[in-house]
Amino acid sequence: MREDFLSVIAARGDTQIKQNEGLAKYSTFKIGGEARYAIFPENKNALVFAVAACREFDIPCRVIGCGSNVLFDDGGFSGAVIFTKWVNKTEVSENIIRSECGLPLSALSTIAKNASLSGLEFAFGIPGSVGGAVYMNAGAYGGEIKDTLTEVEYFDTETETLHRAPAAELALGYRESIFQHKPYLLLSATFALHRGDRAEIEEKMASNMAARKDKQPLEYPSAGSAFRRPVGHFAAKLIDDAGLRGLSCGDAQVSEKHAGFIINRGSATSSDVLELCRIIKEEVAGRYGVSLETEFIHIKD
Repeated sequence: MREDFLSVIAARGDTQIKQNEGLAKYSTFKIGGEARYAIFPENKNALVFAVAACREFDIPCRVIGCGSNVLFDDGGFSGAVIFTKWVNKTEVSENIIRSECGLPLSALSTIAKNASLSGLEFAFGIPGSVGGAVYMNAGAYGGEIKDTLTEVEYFDTETETLHRAPAAELALGYRESIFQHKPYLLLSATFALHRGDRAEIEEKMASNMAARKDKQPLEYPSAGSAFRRPVGHFAAKLIDDAGLRGLSCGDAQVSEKHAGFIINRGSATSSDVLELCRIIKEEVAGRYGVSLETEFIHIKD
């Protein structure tokens, strides 16, 4: 069956496939074992085909953008990890930008700036893809993806049908969307922006990036904010108030710079990260009665 699957994927000519591929280099955490298959489609059709082929051959698969909000397990993944980084075409028409799922969010923000379009300045520096940003309704500095998103194109992996849907139907909330609960693969997203002064847009992007560098431990591998914001609280403050800033498990550590980040100080494992998260959740729940929920996705068998 392995040879048949490989042949089917390779026969397209627009998809690369690697076997027993280390995953750490594809994650901003720099952690993870091997994937049985790592697949790199070069366009939307190839992406849809790869997902459908995995379903046909009964191979578990996960679709990944920039790997910025995931923790690959030390034990790897016995199925296929499909990376969207080459599915990144973008079109600009007046105040509308339509982008495919694999485009890095900072690149989308830069494209908007170059077209003197405002509304995505907040996204500059967020280390994710367009697909991941819609999936999580990414946000920062007072902005969220839902503020400018108007429409998406997606593939229903169960019915194997293509669809378009307005943003109003996507149940977008705080780090939440319908894509987290349905077997939908986001292919592209459309954003409606407004005309602005390019210099002012660039200045705002630079200011946001400077704030990130000042407050966040960007010098270390991480998955960004480790925990979702609990209602009525800030996760980083709860962790800090509990005296957990700097706490380590192996080479996984609560950042000294920002207690909401768990960083990899060099050779952290997924087990280190998960154990540290367990301790944090237990301490915060015991002290303050607040349940913390991890924001990153743990990819394992």
